[in-house]
Parts: sequence; structure tokens; C-alpha cells
Amino acid sequence: MSFRKDFVWGAATAAYQVEGAAFEGGKGRSIWDDFSHTPGKTYGGHTGDVACDHYHRFREDAALMAELGIRNYRFSISWPRLIPQGTGAVNEEGLRFYDELIDSLLAHGIRPFITLYHWDLPSALFERGGLQNPDFPKWFEAYAALVASRYGDRVKDYFTFNEPQCMVGLGYVSGRHAPGLQLPLEYTIPVSYRIHLAHGLAVQRIRALVPDARVGFVGCGPSPIPATETPADIEAARALYFSHPKPEPELWAFSPSWWLDPVLLGEYPADALSHYGRYMPEGFEKSLALIHRPLDWCAFNYYDGFLARSNGKGGAERLPWPAGQPRTAVDWAVTPELLYWGPRFLWERYRKPVFITENGMSVHDAVSLDGKVHDPNRTDFMHRYLLALRRAARDGVDVYGYLAWSLMDNFEWGNGYRERFGLVYVDYATQRRTPKDSALWYRSVMETNGGAL
Repeated sequence: MSFRKDFVWGAATAAYQVEGAAFEGGKGRSIWDDFSHTPGKTYGGHTGDVACDHYHRFREDAALMAELGIRNYRFSISWPRLIPQGTGAVNEEGLRFYDELIDSLLAHGIRPFITLYHWDLPSALFERGGLQNPDFPKWFEAYAALVASRYGDRVKDYFTFNEPQCMVGLGYVSGRHAPGLQLPLEYTIPVSYRIHLAHGLAVQRIRALVPDARVGFVGCGPSPIPATETPADIEAARALYFSHPKPEPELWAFSPSWWLDPVLLGEYPADALSHYGRYMPEGFEKSLALIHRPLDWCAFNYYDGFLARSNGKGGAERLPWPAGQPRTAVDWAVTPELLYWGPRFLWERYRKPVFITENGMSVHDAVSLDGKVHDPNRTDFMHRYLLALRRAARDGVDVYGYLAWSLMDNFEWGNGYRERFGLVYVDYATQRRTPKDSALWYRSVMETNGGAL
């Protein structure tokens, strides 16, 4: 047994990272427009004003995807492109852009997956309190209903939020991402609850408008890798993944179970509530049924992991990587085993098909003298990670699909254009696209449903 026959192979992007046209076509400002234009917030002062110019080049990009054998494409909708003020008047030009993108994808035999929120909140809503405003869930519900009603005849696959861990942990705790706030628990815990509530309302509306829709909620974070495959170390790794043995004012936001338990199990982790429950809105328990709407996948983005072992006393401990551990250009450890242990732990806890909605690496890519982009490190990275994922499938984990991050080099948030995660090289001065060697290798993997691994 290997990957399921209907395994979903593809690639992913996000609106602010690739579209450009930040101030064209009636689009409103987003918090990332504001953040990236604030001196000192991004590498080199880079912005997403132009990015990969996908807004003007999407037809070319769809044709390139088809050429590269990509049959499934996850992209996000820019909320301020559809509703410039976040609520109220709708921008027909923005709606038409996504109509044309979706139609172009379908014409090339590419299945579209829509992410409703990949971090670019309309600035107008942030000025009204954003995620701190109790009305945020209703705002998001109305936006989700607009998307589903407009595109639901052609798009059946939706994700509500991408990586709430980063939305809150980087945007509201550390301040490294937009909107750049550093808030205490009394503010950030209620923000997490409003994201959950917004998700539940959105799922309810999407399913009402698109009865045959498939819906998910995308988590992220490093997976623990047992130091040895002994029962004690495996249990220690699982405990480190899901439990909350002590208050962690900064790290709680990256907990998988804090985010996934409510949407997939209908409850917050009891040990986490013992630390943070005092900050939850009164009566939040009454909303759990709404938050816990039926989902089709346990979607997760994976990049790197960490070593874990039993401490011999019934507890668990995190270990440093040995000297010389391979690392990516963005300095994340290369840890392919995480695509075995992460999906396995998620499957055992949630019993939903595990969908890897992002995985990839940043490499110091360049166009060589022969005009090609040779990236053996990325090919090797993907090969190793996919072998681990195949092992998980063979061991009984229901793995639904794998989407490479990213289709093309793009604006890497606070790191600007310094990082290159793409299967396709982008020359930002000319916008010329050059498929990398890894893209051609990945095409063979997709064509054979993993048989080329």
C-alpha cells in the first residue's frame, strides 16, 4: 500500500505573496500593505506591491502549472480586493479577477482550492478593532458567504483560516508580522476564540450555499520526532505535541491542540484551559457546537520538527539537534521524519484525513549559466519528506494529499524577497518564470502518484 488512488498532488500560494496590484482594480488596503510600508518591518523594506504580478499574469501561470503537471492549486482570496472596506460595498472588479482565475484553472484541468484568509485583513476592519472586535466573526461570515455564493458553482474546496498559530503568535504576540502587535494573554486568548467562532460561522454558511463543498482549517507548527522508536519516546513526543503542562505566555499560540481540538473535537484542551480559561469570554462553552462544524480534513502545514524523548520519569523533554544538522536557507532544520510522525499523531488524535497543505524549503537559488535553475537540495528535501509521508500512508494514516510550498518564489512576509521557496524561479525585475529542476522532478512524482519516489 502506498498513496491512495485519489491522492491530491499540487502546489500552493497566497494572495499577498504573489498577486501584486496592491492598489489596483478597486482593491482596499490590507494590514500587510500597511505593515510592509512601515520602515524596518520587512527585509530591505520589501513590499507586496508588485510581488509576482500574478494579478496580471495568472493566465500564463495557469498554463505553466498545467505544463508542470500540477492538477491541484491552493490559493487565497484577498478579502480587501473583494470588499475594500471589509464590510459593505463589494468590488465587482475584484470578483471578476477571481472568476477569471478560477475559469483559467479549470480550463487547464486544475482543481482550485480556496483559502479564505491568508493573513491580509482589510485595513478598514483593523481600524475598527480587527480580530479584537467581537463583531469579527460576523464580518468573516459575510465575506465567506460572498465567496461561496460567487464561486461555489465551480469551486468545491475551501479552507477558512491559514495558520492561526502565525496569525496570533506572530501578529499579536511577538509583533513580527502584521499587524505588529505585542499583546498580553487577556487580549490574545479572546482573539483565538473569535477566530474559532468565525471559522464555525463560515463553515455553516459555505455548506448552506455549496452543499457539496469540502472544508478545512489549516494548522501549522513543528512536529516532535521521537529520538528513538521506543514506546516511551513515542509517547513523550506525542505529549509534547498536544499537551500544555505549564503556562507558556508566548508559545501557547503555536499549540496544535489549542487550535485543532475545538474545530475537530468540539472542546478546548482541558490542561490548556486550566492555564488560559480565565481569559476566555464568559459562556464560551455555548459556542462549541457552532465551532465544531463537520470538516473533511485535518489540514496542516509542515516545514521542520524537533527531537523529543522520555525523561525517564514519566515526562518528556525536547532535545537539541546534533552539531551539523542540515538546514535550509531560512535556517530551519531539515527534518524529513516529521512527515511521518506529524501526520501519524494528527490521525491518531483526530481521525480525519490528513492533508499536507504546505511543505517546502527556501534555497539560495540562482539562474545558472545554462539558463536553468539547478536546486538539488530542494529535490532531495522533497524526496526525503515524501518518503516519510509514504511511510505514514503505508502504516495506516489516511493521507489525503500534499501541496508543495510554493508554486513560485514570492514575497516571504517579514523576509521579503530574500527567501526563495518556489518550484518556479521568479526574476522580479522582468517577472520571467523559470521552472527549477525540482519542478520537473516533482512532475514525475505527481504523474506516477508517488511511484517515482
